[in-house]
Amino acid sequence: MNKKYNRPESLRDSDTHYCPGCGHGIIHHLVAKAVDELKIRQKVIGIAPVGCAVVAYDYWNFDVCEASHGRALAVATGIKRCRPKNIVFTYQGDGDLASIGAAETLHAANRGENVTCIFINNACYGMTGGQMAPTTIIGQKTATTPSGRDPFAGDGWPLKLSEILSTLKGVCFAVRTSVSNPRQVHQAYDYIKKAFCSQIDKKGFSLVEVLSPCPTIWQKTPVEAMQWIETEMIKEFPLGVIKE
Repeated sequence: MNKKYNRPESLRDSDTHYCPGCGHGIIHHLVAKAVDELKIRQKVIGIAPVGCAVVAYDYWNFDVCEASHGRALAVATGIKRCRPKNIVFTYQGDGDLASIGAAETLHAANRGENVTCIFINNACYGMTGGQMAPTTIIGQKTATTPSGRDPFAGDGWPLKLSEILSTLKGVCFAVRTSVSNPRQVHQAYDYIKKAFCSQIDKKGFSLVEVLSPCPTIWQKTPVEAMQWIETEMIKEFPLGVIKE
């Protein structure tokens, strides 16, 4: 029997530690597929942060370096400057990228570092118990906002980091997508591949933000979590190309 579908060479045959319905597995597959399609597996270096994806190196069949919480883009900058022929990318959650790592993110983007950032936005701190993240939407209940995020009670507003970074001259490509339905999964793959191509062409900093489900922390079924992205998250974080 001829196979119609195969596991990407860049994705290991490994059991996952992610919760049922988590979006990380989908996005890991898209990254691996793009790496294979572009034939850069022997050149790519991923940077895994602290967070749910802390052991991403268990799933990708290429070089992956660990970084301290929030410091992935600082590590990526050092690696890319020392090894400019390699394709370097970070894989970071909203807490890692937009909170503790906000300074590293802002300055790496402003300098136009020729790296790729894949930004997983699940609107919460998934690994540490579901606290409010910079991207938690208004009214969303978390461990630290049990009555819902209230910008007038000191919680602030959801941080639209992709729009902020798109104003910087060093950023060549910034998009937002999701994995909430098959069409968006296909779109996310195209964006990830294009972000890698921007780096290959030495255009500067590229960012792909992916709205991703966290059923466990959201206290929803996997199906409900996908629906919540489309009915609630996308209102706050519109999909599409922000800068190209």
